[in-house]
Amino acid sequence: MAQKNDKYTYRVTWSEEDNEYVGLCAEFPGLSWLADTPEKALKGIRKTVAEVISDMGENKETIPEPIACKRYSGKFMVRIPPHVHRKLAIQAAESGISLNRIASSKLSQ
Repeated sequence: MAQKNDKYTYRVTWSEEDNEYVGLCAEFPGLSWLADTPEKALKGIRKTVAEVISDMGENKETIPEPIACKRYSGKFMVRIPPHVHRKLAIQAAESGISLNRIASSKLSQ
């Protein structure tokens, strides 16, 4: 059975500033782990997240839900300037598609 920290969203990237690889976790944006290899950076951030989860549990703090476990409706509201709304409406009309479809297309790019 997978541990809860195995379900989080991890990423390893190069940090030019630190001249090392940095391990990150999307659900814990304040945490990072620097290492000389990508493998060590991933191992380090996973261990750090596990320790933080344990500490949060002991202190009865709310532990973030892994993004991978969340359900998404596919709906969200976005506020845009009226001129952008008009421009999108025109593009949708000229293309013969709905405003929703053109906005979805642009967001997915």
